Amino acid sequence: VQLQASGGGLVQVGDSLRLSCVASGRTFSNAVMGWFRQAPGKEREFVAATFRRGGTTFYGDSVKGRFTIARDSAKNTVYLQMNSLKPEDTAVYFCAAGLSTILSTIRQDSAYNYWGQGTQVTVSS
Repeated sequence: VQLQASGGGLVQVGDSLRLSCVASGRTFSNAVMGWFRQAPGKEREFVAATFRRGGTTFYGDSVKGRFTIARDSAKNTVYLQMNSLKPEDTAVYFCAAGLSTILSTIRQDSAYNYWGQGTQVTVSS
């Protein structure tokens, strides 16, 4: 089982980026798919998640209204569209999959079973 994240890069304040996370090795259509990020010297932070079939979405307060998570189950892929990027969005972004994640734990990294390798996003002012 593997999660491969991509799409990071160096952008300017106000720019947009779209991250992708492709899952392989099994189907994740019944999994909770999430994005977390970690900036240097800081703890890993919940960014967004999409619940199982039905696509209910959840966002961290710092990204609400700017980021959008979406999944394409046919492609076993989850996306994170990031708009109006700010310097404080600079971090390594990780995708994660939770096979038995419940609603009350969806923002906790410990609730996810599989993790991608991370992709760096740097927002320059």
